[in-house]
Amino acid sequence: MKCIRLTSMVMASALVVLGTGGTAHALDFKAVGAAPVVFYDAPSEKGRRVAVAPRGMPVEVVLTYGEWTKVRDSSGDLSWVQSSGLVGKRNLQVKVANAKIRANPNDTAAEVFSADKGVLLELVEPGASGWIKVRHRDGQSGYVKATEVWGN
Repeated sequence: MKCIRLTSMVMASALVVLGTGGTAHALDFKAVGAAPVVFYDAPSEKGRRVAVAPRGMPVEVVLTYGEWTKVRDSSGDLSWVQSSGLVGKRNLQVKVANAKIRANPNDTAAEVFSADKGVLLELVEPGASGWIKVRHRDGQSGYVKATEVWGN
């Protein structure tokens, strides 16, 4: 009985904190802005620096707390970043060795270009029937299989 009360109190406290200061998002993706940003292990510049994220890198927003955002990267790691370093632009990161970007959303369409693992692509149109319209920074655009990119 005491464990249940304690658990209930902890959960209620967490809800109060989230309700007043933080905002949770379900599959909300953003990208690192024009300048690289530092990932921290805590929502403070006094926290340990975990990594430096390059411009354009897609991240999944897990929680926003004040001026800080907790994010998940393509490898699943969680970190904190200053919210001002993120932008609403949607980028995707290729997660396979050789993603084929096609002229139309089907496997038999002509290949426009291919992208190696880790390449960033701008999301042009959200996916329909397993395909996403993307654009490479050099201007080429086409459709990629949703399963071959991260950030969607």
